[in-house]
Amino acid sequence: MTDAIDIATARGTVHTLWDAPSDLDPTAAVLMVGGGDGGFDGLAEALYPTLAEDFVARGMGTLRLDFRIHKFPNDPDDGAHDVIAGLEWLRGQGIEAVALVGHSFGGAVVIEAAARDASVAAVVTLATQTAGAMNVARIAPRPLLLIHGLADIRLAPRCSEMLYAMAGEPKSLVLIPDATHSLRQVRQEVRERVLEFISAALPVAPPSED
Repeated sequence: MTDAIDIATARGTVHTLWDAPSDLDPTAAVLMVGGGDGGFDGLAEALYPTLAEDFVARGMGTLRLDFRIHKFPNDPDDGAHDVIAGLEWLRGQGIEAVALVGHSFGGAVVIEAAARDASVAAVVTLATQTAGAMNVARIAPRPLLLIHGLADIRLAPRCSEMLYAMAGEPKSLVLIPDATHSLRQVRQEVRERVLEFISAALPVAPPSED
């Protein structure tokens, strides 16, 4: 079941959706943010709700976060503030390890949030921008995955290539032919790559035995 969670901050209320397994209390979670349009669905024809189901099936919680300021915000600091508020809420639920996923503007946001918060275990960016992401080297030694479509005309694949060159190890860069900014043409491939990467990066508590 999906729960709507409002997180109060000094800058305003952050709206989120929380999904968790019904049969155990997760110790790992994935926090996902979209691009400048905000919202909970993300890219590639609502990939985030699908990923939420996938991660819950693997024993993880998921928190989908809608930026307080959307419709093309231009300040990754505001976005990072919202993500860090989400991280603090997750810690309050007993979550010990969190992976961040962000698309477009949200890619820079999750990079900046991870640079500020050492508790983040792994980061995934999808067609990220570079503006606001210059602290990418501070993510290491935590794993980083950058995915970008080679047919992206909104944010050129060079954005992810540049951040990959700046980042420390471990890091991975996936450039996908014929995929545009939304990555909708390769939805299943992106889904599988994100699942594989985060499943390897996050420890998952086994189901409890009655």
